[in-house]
Amino acid sequence: MENQNGLETHFRVLSVQSHVVSGYVGNKSACFPLQLLGLEVDFINSVQLSNHTGYKVIKGQILKSEELHDLYEGLKANELLNYTHVLTGYVGNETFLTKLTEIIHDLKQINPDTFVVCDPVMGDNGVMYVPPEVLPIYRDKLIPLSDLITPNQYEAELLTGIKIKSREDIASVMEAFHQKGVKTVILSSVELETSEELHLFGSSILKNSKSLVSMDIPKFPASFTGTGDLFSALLLAWMAKTDGDLKVSCENAINSLQCVLKRTLDYANKVSFLFYFLGKGKSVATMELQLIQSKNDIENPPIVLKCQDL
Repeated sequence: MENQNGLETHFRVLSVQSHVVSGYVGNKSACFPLQLLGLEVDFINSVQLSNHTGYKVIKGQILKSEELHDLYEGLKANELLNYTHVLTGYVGNETFLTKLTEIIHDLKQINPDTFVVCDPVMGDNGVMYVPPEVLPIYRDKLIPLSDLITPNQYEAELLTGIKIKSREDIASVMEAFHQKGVKTVILSSVELETSEELHLFGSSILKNSKSLVSMDIPKFPASFTGTGDLFSALLLAWMAKTDGDLKVSCENAINSLQCVLKRTLDYANKVSFLFYFLGKGKSVATMELQLIQSKNDIENPPIVLKCQDL
């Protein structure tokens, strides 16, 4: 793969997050776009479930911290730890997250340039769906080890203790993360009281210069699952490919994501219309991300939504 300067680069990602057999969340949502954009991906599944939690029945297994340790020791014994990036997503328990933090610290010892992208998946819309014990581990241990973080609005509020109601609050939140050592902070789906749109805000301190960007993002009249996992993966890929160009990376990631969501909603509406005439109810499965069908939009995102410098 060549970066934007025409130099040959090789990126290898360790992605640690959830896995579903059917559907697209966690690693199922992240690995395909990363590979499509030219990055090698090794992945560890923090949980392995039959499907995401929006279905009426969920079956599966949770990986224990001891099992994570065994996997890592196997990679280490065979000298397979030449990662350029680490991506973290959903982790459902305290001991696993603690072990993951130790592993990332070890990887940073092996390669100080290892670029860590942390999506601190804890909850949304005012509700936590992980044990509260993971919050201080993210806040005090993993976030300070991270180069780029992608919390949603609720998670950013939990991690900083700052309620986001205005652009001034957003500036305070991003500065709080920078004070912890995080170089790049992206808040991708902020809802402000004065606007009906979603907003992205990004702040990056790279090469002794600071970049601040924002994007206005139209809302879709639907709820989706796996979008945060997809966004973090797209952002990681484009930050790697553009050598940290925050503006271009956000534009590419958001525009690809919007294409996936539009295609998903169009498909769901079409199938639901058919189900109506067949006398069937709407299925959760119709809202699974149309990820494979969006291959071209992931590789070559149409730049419809633009980033603004702040």
